[in-house]
Amino acid sequence: MTALSIRTRIELAPTKTCNTSLAENPWAFDTAPGYGPGSSQEDTVPGFAPTNATARPGQLPEAYRKMDDEELHRRIREAKATLGEKLVILGHFYQRDEVVQHADFIGDSFQLANAALTRPEAEAIVFCGVHFMAETADILSTAEQKVILPNLAAGCSMADMADEDSVETAWEEIAEVYGFDPENPQPDEDGKLPVIPVTYMNSSAALKAFCGQRGGIVCTSSNATTVLEWAYERAHRVLFFPDQHLGRNTAKAMGIPLEQMPMWNPRQPLGGNSAEDLQEAKVLLWHGFCSVHKRFTVEQIDKARQEHPGVKVIVHPECPMPVVDAADEAGSTDAIRKFVEASQPEDVIAVGTEINMVNRLAAEYPDRTIFCLDPVICPCSTMYRIHPGYLAWVLEDLVAGEVSNQITVPERIATPAKIALDRMLAAKPR
Repeated sequence: MTALSIRTRIELAPTKTCNTSLAENPWAFDTAPGYGPGSSQEDTVPGFAPTNATARPGQLPEAYRKMDDEELHRRIREAKATLGEKLVILGHFYQRDEVVQHADFIGDSFQLANAALTRPEAEAIVFCGVHFMAETADILSTAEQKVILPNLAAGCSMADMADEDSVETAWEEIAEVYGFDPENPQPDEDGKLPVIPVTYMNSSAALKAFCGQRGGIVCTSSNATTVLEWAYERAHRVLFFPDQHLGRNTAKAMGIPLEQMPMWNPRQPLGGNSAEDLQEAKVLLWHGFCSVHKRFTVEQIDKARQEHPGVKVIVHPECPMPVVDAADEAGSTDAIRKFVEASQPEDVIAVGTEINMVNRLAAEYPDRTIFCLDPVICPCSTMYRIHPGYLAWVLEDLVAGEVSNQITVPERIATPAKIALDRMLAAKPR
């Protein structure tokens, strides 16, 4: 879908929860507080400061703001050709088409983390995604490689819902309930820890390091089940953050009852639970969510089934549990892609995930009817900050021998974070 068609549909959409200023270019709002226009007004979560707030850039150089699309794409292609194997561009499934057309690899966070490892000869890794993804690429890359995020304002509101201080405080309270040393948990007579931390990929490098230092692991939506199985071999319980919905949907599919999945609200003592409730818990779910996937509803699925008898519905596991239960299938972005790939001509498929990916699938399979469950165009507002202007800027700087918008994770964080990430990479999804 072109930028023009997105803009038109947003302006016509009769809704109060999708911000029409998404039609503006990202440099118009990059330096403003919050996460910018786009997916939902719920993107801004009071009480949590963005983890990358200090990384906000200045304005994109004026010359790039004035260039038309044709010139920007020409400059990107020429810079790529000049840099050759010294460069690799990674593009997330949710990225806008104008950007992913230049990517060497397109995938979900798990795939792109692996893809970066396949190009050790690349001197620069340009990550067209969001901040936590670029941090992960820096942790996994070699010391000689430079990781670049074209727009430093591309953060993630879900990732910011679990900040380091809040998780540390929660861990100390949890340790008191379960009776272990928060700095050095020890296994019991059964050889298991009282609780083990699991962080979703959508989290800061500091929280990945937190997990690495405490025997924990990182998961993605692709391998969440494998990771929880890994965790239960080593511990009686899991502290899962920041996305409550992925944790709940994954654990429920594994047979864990809902009453053993208390929510942990970091703004309340003991997360809003009693010590007795926590004793019975199998999964402590952090009070976080993705504002894009939270928009999907059972009513939307019912409407799709009424209007399209025989429709197949697949949603992302970041959606609320009732939505996942009402769908035919749930899976990661790559699982959604494979689901569509395995479908047949004339099939009708309703998808509950970010609109850029849905539109791309619809264009790739024109002999099928593929549409987004949510009738309102609400892209991931932070992913949308990566614009061809920013990509052209950082690539031409590389040609000139300059590195702009480099993401560097300090060694004290990178070392333990890599432990948790290596465990994630070893936990291959089935």
